Amino acid sequence: MNIDRLSHPLLRRLAVTALFTGAAAVSGAAVADTAAAAAVVSNAAPRATLARAAEARASRAVDVDATRLRHAAQEPAQWFTGGRDAAGTYYSPLARINAGNVNRLGFAWEYRPGTHRGLQATPIVVDGRLYTSGNWGRVYALDARTGAQIWIYDPKPDMQWSRYACCDVVNRGVALWKGRVYVGSTDGFLHALDARDGRLIWKADTLSARDRARHAPYTVSGAPQIAGNVVVIGNGGADFGVRGYVSAYDLNTGKPAWRFYLVPRDPNLGPQDQPDLQAALKTWDPQGDWSLGGGGTAWDGMAYDADLDLVYVGTGNASPYNWKERSPRGGDNLYLASIVAIHARTGKLAWYFQEVPEESWDYTSTAKMILADLTIDGHARKVLMHAPKNGIFYVLDRSNGQFISGKPFTYINWTTGLDPKTGRPARSPAADYTTGAKLIVPGMSGAHNWMPMSYSELTHLVYIPVIEAPWVFFDTSKTRAGLIEGQFTVASVPPEFYDPAGMAPLFGPLPSLEQLGKGVETPIKTGGRIRAWDPVRQVAVWEQPGAGFWDGGILSTGGNLVIRGDMAGFLDVYASDTGRPLRRLDVGTSIMAAPSTYEVDGVQYVVVMAGFGGGGAGVPFAPDSAAYRYGNEGRILAFKLNGGAVPKPPLQPEVPFAQPPPRLGTTAQIDHGEALYTRFCSRCHAMGRGLIPDLRRLKPELHAIFPDIVLKGLLRPLGMGSFSDVLSRGEVNDIHAFLIDQAWAAFEAQDKSAVNR
Repeated sequence: MNIDRLSHPLLRRLAVTALFTGAAAVSGAAVADTAAAAAVVSNAAPRATLARAAEARASRAVDVDATRLRHAAQEPAQWFTGGRDAAGTYYSPLARINAGNVNRLGFAWEYRPGTHRGLQATPIVVDGRLYTSGNWGRVYALDARTGAQIWIYDPKPDMQWSRYACCDVVNRGVALWKGRVYVGSTDGFLHALDARDGRLIWKADTLSARDRARHAPYTVSGAPQIAGNVVVIGNGGADFGVRGYVSAYDLNTGKPAWRFYLVPRDPNLGPQDQPDLQAALKTWDPQGDWSLGGGGTAWDGMAYDADLDLVYVGTGNASPYNWKERSPRGGDNLYLASIVAIHARTGKLAWYFQEVPEESWDYTSTAKMILADLTIDGHARKVLMHAPKNGIFYVLDRSNGQFISGKPFTYINWTTGLDPKTGRPARSPAADYTTGAKLIVPGMSGAHNWMPMSYSELTHLVYIPVIEAPWVFFDTSKTRAGLIEGQFTVASVPPEFYDPAGMAPLFGPLPSLEQLGKGVETPIKTGGRIRAWDPVRQVAVWEQPGAGFWDGGILSTGGNLVIRGDMAGFLDVYASDTGRPLRRLDVGTSIMAAPSTYEVDGVQYVVVMAGFGGGGAGVPFAPDSAAYRYGNEGRILAFKLNGGAVPKPPLQPEVPFAQPPPRLGTTAQIDHGEALYTRFCSRCHAMGRGLIPDLRRLKPELHAIFPDIVLKGLLRPLGMGSFSDVLSRGEVNDIHAFLIDQAWAAFEAQDKSAVNR
């Protein structure tokens, strides 16, 4: 983001100095100046020569269409879509890099987008050009041979919408079609660009209530889905209280084609938007709380079957989470946590399958889907495979939504099992947090989140980035904390952060972890692993531990390889048939995105976007993560055989706390500030080294204008929106008093520690 957008002269000066101790100047707060983006290549060719070659290649139109995508297997050198092919397999038949020579894999080139926020997209590579997206929906076009920049597109979003991005201002990718690149921006617009030069062709507003944004905080983070003659885009925001939908736009003109709402609207407002919602309404309490929209947002996973002309949409969590608040007289609450199949030409419902009736745990069904043809019980079946947050691997008939099979791919306790004919889960009493705190598996992170899984045509196994996460859930509605923005009145806490004594002032008495863990048949800790899964037999074939629970998505290849990055900053390679570890490259940057692979001029490359960020933005970096040790500057990293050593960022020093300004406020005001901070600030600002600056480390210049930052949006151009709709000046002063009190506590604790040493 260009600092020239800052109107306040003091802020412009601060933007080029160190605002926050221990963080890059403002860039740690999400500034990504495109002028700072740079490529580092493995050879010594002059940059001017590389630029001229890149410009010449960029002058050719990129030609991806239905015919080419249908025959993707005949062009193994290309990576056509986010998941490479129309089926979304994240599998490439390329085998120049294979289990026999992967020990020679090394650095080819890198590109630095100039950001310190999360990077989650998988690069698309066609005809020697790489296209991918970064924060807020920026698009980068690079020469796939060298990483040399061809063009950058900045959507220039309204930064107020950053406030409503529950899980960082990430973007999960672009769609490439007939010489155009399609991308969604955080503030809810869909952009169509010329693939040759990044020129904007059209821009469509996808939000249904932009003039009421404070009441309808939608954002867009998912990749668009090409579906016949339209491009489909969803949105996020269910954690803040919205009504989910997907919208389709004409590929050529950007004109609206259709909109499909995913939950009913308040019946007191009149007839439903679609006939199928009239039937869905019967699964909701008409007298329930409709003020928060119901949820069901489609913020990531979609797929499209061209033969059936069906677009498959994974829907999100409930709004609010607590089923008994949302729909007190019961009901499944369609179409929350479901897969919904829509006729792409008409926008009409084809079928649905609800994975979590009565959704209450943020168990979205938005993980990416994989389409495949499997032989099951001797019959060829066209299936859709899905491993959502609820921990169950589903195989469905994608033509009609029929349940074929479903088995847990990890330990879960929210359900006692599935009906073998319908796949409907039986709700477990162990998961009812309205009767008291419960240790529920999985937690809000899910057993598998947005990170893509991969289906190998070589082994016929699915590789799942599994999160093993028993978290403590409890109701906060009657506590001092009350409603927490982004979580409603339900708290979900990883065991590593569960501290009943420390949490008691805000949440009241809570049971110990030992008490909650009785009867839970899994280690009481949050961890991750990669698990190879047979989708026909519904059993695990092999597994390997990960570096953390928030490790990256997965690529599999015809070279008998499974490749993924991890939170510790390594690119890990395994044999896809046995799981045997083959290579571990230390890259020095935490990785969450799934890699892709492609071939240019007879050289196979593996490329991945590296940079931590997403859910848990307000949680400090783990000390053993690369983000903590090396900082979190984003990078696009490419590897090839006989490449060099991977350059790593410098280690980050431990920076002591400076003496804070004088304390403010009374004890009562500080306590009130703590509750408000928990409600409105803690989901983004960690108290520790994290994704977004630790507010205990504010510089004096920012302390001086703190109320105007929060209420007037002085840092809005940098991603810090105004909170004037929910906070008064007095409340902001109380938050400020709490932060200064916490800064003094940290400052005094370090002095005491130094004396003791």
